[in-house]
Amino acid sequence: MNERELIHDWNEAGERWEKPAFRIQLDDETLRDGLQSPSVRSPAIEDKLQILHLMERLGLDTADIGLPGAGPHVVRDVARLAQEIRDQRLRIKANCAARTLLHDITPVIEVSQKAGIPIEVCTFIGSSPIRQYAENWTLEIMLRHTEEAVTYAVTHGLPVMYVTEDTVRAQPATLRQLFLTAIRCGASRLCLCDTVGHATPAGAANLVRFAQEIVLESGAEVELDWHGHSDRGLAVINTIAAIRAGATRVHGCAIGIGERVGNTPMDQLLVNLKLLGWIDNDLTSLPEYCERVSRTTGVPIPPNYPVVGVDAFRTGTGVHAAAVIKAYQKGQDWLADRVYSGVPASWVGRRQEIEVGPMSGESNVVFWLESRGLSASPERVHAVFQRAKSVDRVLTEEEIRAVLDSLDETRVS
Repeated sequence: MNERELIHDWNEAGERWEKPAFRIQLDDETLRDGLQSPSVRSPAIEDKLQILHLMERLGLDTADIGLPGAGPHVVRDVARLAQEIRDQRLRIKANCAARTLLHDITPVIEVSQKAGIPIEVCTFIGSSPIRQYAENWTLEIMLRHTEEAVTYAVTHGLPVMYVTEDTVRAQPATLRQLFLTAIRCGASRLCLCDTVGHATPAGAANLVRFAQEIVLESGAEVELDWHGHSDRGLAVINTIAAIRAGATRVHGCAIGIGERVGNTPMDQLLVNLKLLGWIDNDLTSLPEYCERVSRTTGVPIPPNYPVVGVDAFRTGTGVHAAAVIKAYQKGQDWLADRVYSGVPASWVGRRQEIEVGPMSGESNVVFWLESRGLSASPERVHAVFQRAKSVDRVLTEEEIRAVLDSLDETRVS
């Protein structure tokens, strides 16, 4: 039996999410926007370099390597990361965030010239009326900053992504003027931002389609980016909706780190896009990527976190474990990987794990023992099973081995 015969996929029945006609590009914001969370610890440059290489292994297209306008300490790290891309001939391309201020863009130009590689300037400005009101900005001020910043970067030979913060709460007339000004001055990309996690999937799609109309009106070849946040827990589905509407590049951060509750989780996005058949990236480095970011930023990965959490492919429940065990007994690992899992563990270099706890059956104990090359005699299985029923959690390996050692000692005496 093959997979398609054993899984009826209602995701493909009736309305379907067709694969986009364009290649989806992925921009990693972990080393810039991700570090804006008040709970993160900024990684040392050695760790940033390792994270950059993991992005490369995951097949990501671009990485935001910092905001040099924040100060000399950021400039040093940005320069080192740019040199690494050059020296190691990495495929991943660099970009840098910058406010629509010349003194923010100047260090990006300098780093680019020194490293000898192009660095995309992601120059941003708030666009929503609530932001304008708080900042006392007029539209004239915003347009002037936009024109100066984009023109300055383009004049120095750098590609520009023009970023409107809080785009999903901005007025259409304001966005039209800002977008057309940026395009006229040479921006090659527009980035639509859900800065405060306000959007729904419908809102994300509506905004992308609106921006497409502006690009069409301009007559220029300009692509659209989507940048989402997770305040409503909708970041991944919003990003997929943006892609379906025509956004060719989308942003995310490892384990969803970032301001407030964080950015779109790049790891979850990658898995979902692969499940949809829209990308075919090798995701075996995904656990290492997430674990390194977690360890170096001090942000723990919850046990139940999708795909890379410790419990993602782990069960101690008897009924579930029995189905997985029966699949393994058929000699078909792919079957064991899918019978109680919507995501194949093998994609990320993991396996289904059977634990022993108060919800387990004896089959859990037998599998646990045999998978470690240990005898699964009825007496040993019964002893471990009884111990499992006396606790309120999964037994550790040390606890199970202690039960076996105690049983062996009793037998000898």
